[in-house]
Amino acid sequence: MLGPLEGWSGGERLRLGGTIQERVLAALLLDPGRVIPVPRLVAAAWAEEPPATSSHQVRKAVADLRRRIPGGGEVLVTDGPGYRVELAAGQLDLIEFHSLAAQAREAAAAHRDTEAISVLRDALALWRGPVLAGEGGPVIEAAATALEERRMAAVEQFLGLRLDLGEAAELVGDLREFVTQHPLRETLRGQLMLALYRSERQAEALEEYARMRELLVEELGIDPGARLTKLYEDILRESPQLALPRAVSTAPAPVPAGMESPCTLPYDVSDFSGRERELREILERALQPGSGGTRIVAIDGMGGSGKTSLTVRAAHRLADAFPDGRLHIDLRGYSPGQQPVGPVSALGTLLRALGLPDERIPDDLVGRRALWRRAVSGKRLLLMLDNAADTAAVRPLLPTEPGCLVMVTSRARLIDLDGAHCLSLEVMTAEESHSLMAQTLGAERVAAEPAAAAELARLCDHLPLALRIATARLGNRPRWTLQYMADRLRDETRRLDELSIGERSVAATLRLSYQALDEEGRAAFRTLALHPGGGIDVYAAGALLGTRPRHGEDVLELLLDVHLVEQPEIGRYGFHDLVISFARGLYDGSERPVDAAAVERLLGYYLTVTEAACRVLFPGRRRIPSGIPGCPYELPDVASPDAAREWFAREQNTLLSAVRLAVRHGYDRQAVWLARNVLFHLNALGLLDEFEDSARTAVAAARRLGDDALLAVSLANLGVACWELGRFDEGVDVAEESREVAVRVGDRATAAHCEGTLGLYKSLLGRFPDALAHLERAITQERDLGLSRSEAESLTVLSTLYEQWGRYREAAEAARRAVELCRQLVRHDSALVALIDLGFACLGLGAYTEAEAAMTEARTLCKDEREPGIVAMTMALSADVALNLGAAEESRAYVGQALERIRSGASPLRSAKVKNMLGRVLHQHGDHGAALDLHSQAEELAVRLHYRPEEAYARLGLARAAEALGDEQEAAAHHAAAEKLFASMGVPAEGRRR
Repeated sequence: MLGPLEGWSGGERLRLGGTIQERVLAALLLDPGRVIPVPRLVAAAWAEEPPATSSHQVRKAVADLRRRIPGGGEVLVTDGPGYRVELAAGQLDLIEFHSLAAQAREAAAAHRDTEAISVLRDALALWRGPVLAGEGGPVIEAAATALEERRMAAVEQFLGLRLDLGEAAELVGDLREFVTQHPLRETLRGQLMLALYRSERQAEALEEYARMRELLVEELGIDPGARLTKLYEDILRESPQLALPRAVSTAPAPVPAGMESPCTLPYDVSDFSGRERELREILERALQPGSGGTRIVAIDGMGGSGKTSLTVRAAHRLADAFPDGRLHIDLRGYSPGQQPVGPVSALGTLLRALGLPDERIPDDLVGRRALWRRAVSGKRLLLMLDNAADTAAVRPLLPTEPGCLVMVTSRARLIDLDGAHCLSLEVMTAEESHSLMAQTLGAERVAAEPAAAAELARLCDHLPLALRIATARLGNRPRWTLQYMADRLRDETRRLDELSIGERSVAATLRLSYQALDEEGRAAFRTLALHPGGGIDVYAAGALLGTRPRHGEDVLELLLDVHLVEQPEIGRYGFHDLVISFARGLYDGSERPVDAAAVERLLGYYLTVTEAACRVLFPGRRRIPSGIPGCPYELPDVASPDAAREWFAREQNTLLSAVRLAVRHGYDRQAVWLARNVLFHLNALGLLDEFEDSARTAVAAARRLGDDALLAVSLANLGVACWELGRFDEGVDVAEESREVAVRVGDRATAAHCEGTLGLYKSLLGRFPDALAHLERAITQERDLGLSRSEAESLTVLSTLYEQWGRYREAAEAARRAVELCRQLVRHDSALVALIDLGFACLGLGAYTEAEAAMTEARTLCKDEREPGIVAMTMALSADVALNLGAAEESRAYVGQALERIRSGASPLRSAKVKNMLGRVLHQHGDHGAALDLHSQAEELAVRLHYRPEEAYARLGLARAAEALGDEQEAAAHHAAAEKLFASMGVPAEGRRR
C-alpha cells in the first residue's frame, strides 16, 4: 500500500482487477481487522455520486477479489453489515511500517540513536511512492494524506537523528528534495538550515529562512514559528549551540598516488523529479557489501523512460563513495545515425580518461583489457556504461575489483549479464508525472489547471521524455494553456508529431527500438499492434500471428525485453498508447491483405472461445451455425464453469473492443456473432449499459449486411435489453420487428422468442389477455422445436403473468414446469427466477410450507455475483413467507437483507416490485411509515415505466398505509386509483396479493 497498490503471492504479482476492486481493497487494508460497512466501501470506491448499483458492484468487487487473491475467502471476510481483512504478520507493508516506526521511537527514547536510524531507514524503504497512488476518491485520499503525514514524521525523525550524530553535508541533497515537496513544513526547513550551516554554508542557510518566511506570508499570512525563528537568530550570531555534536571529519579521502580522480559524468539535471523508489534501490544496491567482485547495476526501460537521467542522478549521489574516479561513456547502442561504440574504442576512451597517454595504450582488445584491469586495480571507481545495445558490449569493459561499481543503461533487458542487479523502469506514476510537470513548468501553472495537467500526463503515457517535450513546448509558448496542449495531443494521428522538439522526438526514440528488431520481429510487432487493447494473452497473440501460443509468447517476450510492450501480469501483455500510435504510423497500406487476415484470425479466435464458454455456462442455449470457420489454433481452457467465467471476466473489456474492431475493419458478420456470445455474459452479470451498447452494435452490423436472419436474432437481443432497462415502448417495436423478420426468413425459434418477449411486455403494461396469447404461442412453438431453455424462460414469464392476474393455481403449475425444465438442464440462469415464481404462486394459494421450500432452495442460488435485484426479490419474498409462518424476527432479517440489496443497484423493474413487496411486509409488521415510503417510491418508478401491475399494488399499499396512519381521505383516493387500475387489468379482489 505504501505506493501504488500491489498484491504479491509466491513472488508473483497479483492482478487485482479494475479501479473499483482496487479501491475497495485499499479501503479494507487501511483498517485491517475492522469491519468496514458496505456504504463506507461505496464512498471509497466512487469519487463522485455513486451509481444506483454501487453496493452491488462493491459486493461483486469483493467476490472478484476473493477469486484473485490466493485464499481470498480467508483474507476477505464477510462480517455483519460489511467486510474485513484478516492478515498474518508481514503480509502488509503498512502494518510493518507502523511497527518499525514504533520500534524507532522506543529506541530513540532510550538514546539508542544508531539503532533508531537503522530501523527508520528500513521503515522508509518500504515506501515505493505516494501512498495508494492513483487510487483516488475522497475517502482514500483523506487516508493517504494521514499516512503521508506519518511518513513525513518518520522522515523528520530520521533526518533529525542523523543530524544529532554529526551528519551534515551529506544530508543537504535529501533535505532540499523533501523541502521542495513539502515547502510549508518548518521542521524540514529548519533541518536544512542546520545542515547547511554545519557545512559552512551560512548564507544559504539564512536564504532558506527568508524563502520560508516569504512563502508563509504569501500562502497563509503568518510568520515562521518560534523554533524556526530562534534557529535563524542562532545562525546569525553563530551560536556555539549549533556546532556539530561530535567531531566529524569532512576531508576527502586521499587520492591514490600517481593517478588523479577523474570525473566525466554528465551534469545532473536540476529539475529531476520522481523515481524515488528506483533511486533508493540503486543507491542501496550500489553500497551493499558484496561477496567479492565488481558490483553491477543494470537499468533497462523503453526509450524515453529516463534511464540516463536516473543513473546520472544516482552516480552523483554516490560520488563520495568512489574517490578514485567517476567515468561515463555513451556506447551508442541506440543512437540515430551512429554506429555503436565497440569494446576496443570504449576501452581506449576509458584508459585516456584515467590519464594514460596514447603511446601506452595497446591497439588490440586483449591488450587494452589487461591494461584496464591493471589501471583500476585496488581502486574505488564508478563506471557508467550508458546506452548499451546488449551484454556483449558491456562484458569486456567490466573491472574485476570489489571496490568498483558499474552502472549500465540499456533498452534491452540484460538478463544474461551475470551478477548484475537488474532494474526495469516502467512509465512514471500519475503523482510523479505531476511532480515533473510542476518542476519544469512551475507549480502555480500546473495547479491552475489540475484536470488538464492530469490529461496531459495521460496523453503523454506518463513517459518522461514525452512529458519533457510537451512541457518544453509549453514553456516556450506562455500563451498556450495546458488544456490547449492536451487538445492538440488528443488527435492520435498528430500526437507523435506534437511530441517533437529540436532533436528530441518520441517517435524517433521508439523507432530506434523498432529498428533494433530483425525483420521478423518488426513484422510481428506491426501485426500484434492490431489487437484492440484491454490486454493480449499468448493465445490471442498466436491467433494474430497465425502460429502456436508458445511462439506468440516468445515474440511478446522479445518485445517485452526491448520495452515495446509491457506485462501487467504473468501471461498478459499490453501496448502503451504512444507505442500503438507509433505502430499505426508505420502503416502505409502495403500490408492491407496481411493485416486483414490477422484481424480475421483474431476475431475467429474470440468467436470460437466465446462459443465454447457459452456452451458450458448456458446449457440448452440455441446453437445457430454462424458460417464462420472455427479457430484452428490452440485455445485456452474453458471446459469448466469456473474456468469459463474467469476467462469471460478477464477478457470482458477486450471482447467489447473486439466487437468494435470487427465493425471498424468491415467484419460485420463476426461483429454480430461475437456480440451475441458476449451478450449472454453481460446479461448474466446485469451489466445493462454494455448489454445495450453491444446489442445496438449487432443490430447496426446486421442491417449493413442485409442479412435478415442475423437481423432477427440481433433485434431479439436488443428487445431483451430494452426490457431490462425499462424502455417498454421501444422494446415492443423492436420485438415486433424481430418477429416479423424471423417469420419472413423462416426462423421459428427467434419468432417464438419474440412472442415470449411481447408477452412479457404486454404483461408489464397490464394487457393480460394479449400477453397470454403471445406466451401460449411462444411456449407451444418452443416445445415443438425442443428448445427447453427458451421454454423454461417463457414459463417463468407465464407464471408471473398468472400471479399478477390473481390466477395462482395456473401460476404454480407454470412455475413447477419451469423448475423441472431447469433441473433437467442442470445449470440454467432461470432456475432462481422459476423458484421465486413458484414461491409467489404458493404464497397466493396459502401454501406457505411449499412456498418456504421453494425459497430455501432459491436462497442457495443467491451468489455475490448475481444481479442484486433478483437477490433482493428472493429476500423480500422470504420475508413475506416467514411472516405468514409466524417467524416475525426471521422475516425482519430478510427485510433488512432485501433493502440492502435493492439499494445496491437493481434494475428499475425489480426495484419497483421489491419495494412494493417490502412495503406490504412492513405494513404487516406495523411499521406503516416505512411502508408508506416504500410504496411511494414504487409508485414513482412504476408510473415512469408504465408498469401497470406494480402501479396498482403501489396504490393499494399506499391506501392501506395511509388508513393505518389515520389519513382516511388519502387512503380513499389511493383505494379508488388502485381499484381503477385492477379493474382495467381484470384482477379480481380475491386474486390480489394479501
